[in-house]
Amino acid sequence: MFLKLIFRPAVVVFFIFLTGLASAATLKIATISPEGSMWMEKMRKGADQVEKETEKRVAMKFYPGGVMGNDNAVLRKIRIGQLQGGAFVAGSLSQFFPANQIYAQPFKFRNLDEVDHVRQFMDSYIIEGLDKGGFVVFGIIGGGFAYIMSKEPIQTVEDLRRKKVWIPDNDQISQDSIKVFGITPVPLPISDVRTSLQTGLIDTIGTSPVGAVVLQWHNQIKYVMDIPLIYLHAVLAIDKNQFLKIDETDRQIITRVMTSALNEIDTQNRKDDIDAIETLKSRGITFTTPSRQDLEEWYRIADLASREMVESGVLPQDIVDKMNEYLNDFHSKKSNP
Repeated sequence: MFLKLIFRPAVVVFFIFLTGLASAATLKIATISPEGSMWMEKMRKGADQVEKETEKRVAMKFYPGGVMGNDNAVLRKIRIGQLQGGAFVAGSLSQFFPANQIYAQPFKFRNLDEVDHVRQFMDSYIIEGLDKGGFVVFGIIGGGFAYIMSKEPIQTVEDLRRKKVWIPDNDQISQDSIKVFGITPVPLPISDVRTSLQTGLIDTIGTSPVGAVVLQWHNQIKYVMDIPLIYLHAVLAIDKNQFLKIDETDRQIITRVMTSALNEIDTQNRKDDIDAIETLKSRGITFTTPSRQDLEEWYRIADLASREMVESGVLPQDIVDKMNEYLNDFHSKKSNP
């Protein structure tokens, strides 16, 4: 009896100890965002809040600046459990949910007002699709518009066909889409773009103004075609199986805190992109606008690219139709307030 009285409390204490170990988690997350950037500041602030609210049961450790390799390398490390998540541009997760490229239809949007209206309805579609694909994400982070940036001016589709155009090496959907313009792109990891611009391996890129400035690509380009190419977005994605191992209460804390942090990034990105456009102009970079006739050709081929994305099975026709309905609805309300 005496031994039982001693043994039972010991078992209880040991069980509590094991339960505590099981509920504790460290989420290791890789990102290409450099240390000291606004992204890192806000994500680290969110991680500190998560650790505080979970009483240190959950820690988030970031690997910034691409030290874990490109997105393909990060995804491999997630598969083997070396990492639990990463901050990814949309195209990198297309293999898990191709239709998360719904915003990447070329020349689909003309301005950010259109984007804002569509995102009210379509962001949730992307989040749910990635969840089914095995990743928990905490909202969509807008990256602004990508523009065609080059060393020589580009006005026509024919001009672009003569250029050495970069495309991310892990974004097969974008590679297939751009080929509709009659281009054979040069696929490279993001980490190689700056050097490749310097050496002449490529002379044309598609990126956002803030991306060009932050990654120092703007020092190698002289012209920007001032027509939005595609709308960029990114996500902070955590492997769903790993996330579900965390206690439900702690998962709710992570979701609430990190969603708030990423919403702040989404808002700040827009302001930074506006500032980046002014930075590009102040550096003597010329913004050009194609003629009306040339624009019609750009838009005609862009429509073909969107159709190709549907016919190849990347985008469901009903979702494309729904997005077009939202755009038409926006224009209708704007013309009839």
